[in-house]
Amino acid sequence: MKTGLFLGLATLDLIYLAEQPPGENQKVVANDCTIAAGGPAANAAVTFGYLGNAAIWAGVLGTHAIAQLIKTDLNQYNVRVVDLAPGRRNSPPVSSIIVTEKTGDRAVISINATKSQVDSQTINPEILTAVDLVLIDGHQIPASTEIAQLAKSKNIPIVLDGGSWKPGLDQILPFIEWAVCSDNFHPPNCEKSQEVFAYLSAAGIPNIAITRGEKPILYLSNGKYGNVEIPQIQAADTLGAGDIFHGAFCHYILKNNFTDSLTEAAKIASYSCKLFGTRAWMNNS
Repeated sequence: MKTGLFLGLATLDLIYLAEQPPGENQKVVANDCTIAAGGPAANAAVTFGYLGNAAIWAGVLGTHAIAQLIKTDLNQYNVRVVDLAPGRRNSPPVSSIIVTEKTGDRAVISINATKSQVDSQTINPEILTAVDLVLIDGHQIPASTEIAQLAKSKNIPIVLDGGSWKPGLDQILPFIEWAVCSDNFHPPNCEKSQEVFAYLSAAGIPNIAITRGEKPILYLSNGKYGNVEIPQIQAADTLGAGDIFHGAFCHYILKNNFTDSLTEAAKIASYSCKLFGTRAWMNNS
């Protein structure tokens, strides 16, 4: 069994299925609703654990009642929680999501980790004991920088979940082995995918992928460009697909090459989009 450390954001996700998002000053009655822990690192950890590994999530929760809900949900999926701010009293981030029934598109509002940053002094080096891989989602930059340096010193490879560019990420890039980014990941002065590849390559990252929803994944691996096809499905809910992709990628990259890992992760992420919510795919696979 492999062990992965997933450092970053955990939220409480309130997920609604509706015909369409509400307009201004409008109320909408949802057709379905589910509540789960969310956030890139948390969803990836759940996926990694579901695929037969030991998952550790590290980030900020604290003592608030909503933090207890998040912990309970993660523990239900056998994710070990390492709280970097156990005495914090404020609420963790809550995300409200509306999934459009016909298309599976989602609209999300959240404050993410903007008000819950911790510094590197909170990191106990023992957190990396017996860890085979680290994923960083960029939501805790000071802590991520410290973890990245520690992981590098122990020859533990690091995956970057590049959902969007965040100030300070440039400090972490030199430590990354695999950067798996969304099409919305734009480093400074980068708009096109070739510019993103060039920027990340210049930072020393040998393996880079850009996911583009239902379009083929673009990748650059050790100087070679290519693409990976995505299974074509009728999406019921795209929420969390990128997070699930990253968790599955972490599972496969510990035993497969880069392109095969992208291919297998795409299969799982695509399947997850067939069902409403971020957990239903595990109950139906």
